[in-house]
Amino acid sequence: MSGGLATKRIASVDALRGLTVAAMLLVNNPGDWGHVYGPLEHSDWHGCTPTDLIFPFFLFIVGVSAALALGPRVDAGAAAGPLRAAVLKRGLRIIGLGLVLHALAWWLMHKPEFRVMGVLQRIGICFVVAGWAVIELRWRGRLLLLLSLLLGYGALLHVGPTLDKLGSLNQRLDTALLGRFAYEWNPASGVAFDPEGLLSTLGALATTLLGLLCGGLLRRGRSVRLLGVGVLAALAGWAWSAWLPWNKQLWTPSFVLWTGGLAALALAAAHWWIDQRGHPAIGRAFGLNAIGAYAGAWMCTVLLEGLGWMGPLYRTQFGPLGPWLGPQGQSLAFAVAFVAVWAAIVH
Repeated sequence: MSGGLATKRIASVDALRGLTVAAMLLVNNPGDWGHVYGPLEHSDWHGCTPTDLIFPFFLFIVGVSAALALGPRVDAGAAAGPLRAAVLKRGLRIIGLGLVLHALAWWLMHKPEFRVMGVLQRIGICFVVAGWAVIELRWRGRLLLLLSLLLGYGALLHVGPTLDKLGSLNQRLDTALLGRFAYEWNPASGVAFDPEGLLSTLGALATTLLGLLCGGLLRRGRSVRLLGVGVLAALAGWAWSAWLPWNKQLWTPSFVLWTGGLAALALAAAHWWIDQRGHPAIGRAFGLNAIGAYAGAWMCTVLLEGLGWMGPLYRTQFGPLGPWLGPQGQSLAFAVAFVAVWAAIVH
């Protein structure tokens, strides 16, 4: 982290963050959205594909990183004021960058409305809350906050009118407060919905706090306990899904526990493989430049689309691969090449 929050880095955390960012770029930049392999697409509504794991993994790692960056300072008795200021500054910078990127897309791609919420905005909000939790709460307070979010948000969804998109509490709140500035907006009906909307941010915060608690375990060398938390969280999320399905767009509590448990298991495995066994930290360069790589790739895509170059580039450079790879393989080849270009840039 930057902005006065840098600390001794753990290679496995950087590598896992980097692989997650690389996966983001891969699924966000297919050559042809009409021909994408199923695992590289999000669930239509309920369910969880491999692609649905990517954003929860990143927010989980945001929490882990907050524990590693701020935890030692808090334990050493650092003044809370400068830490709060550094956290808020960092979070606002991420949110501001997200707004700038959306403004660029709105301008160059001639989108009908400007979108307020988004991936970077959610990351910034979750980082600020996670930082506040490290500074202001002990681990029991952080655990209580996590449980309150899971149970409170879960109760809201259970008593809500429906878990369908149309009519859900999330959709109603987004319609009332975001309106035309949401990701989805129907001017005829006035209905709005945003997958990074307001109410579902409660679930995203829970994912980040779970990462915060797991980051504390990692910092104290309790890798076996980290593994156990991963198993228990994933099992709890799987069991809860019988009553409250996994849903990324609603970011349901069952989705929080399932994806957070898998992220904890991935972190435990990466820690063992990289930090303890000494294997190369593949993806670490992406991890050290995560926000920059995401923002740069976004701007690259928006410029290519806005200037009308994306289609011709895909047809001329990757069209000849169609007879050998098929339309889905051709689309994937473009995505892999896109990630490879950004891997070269961040190194």
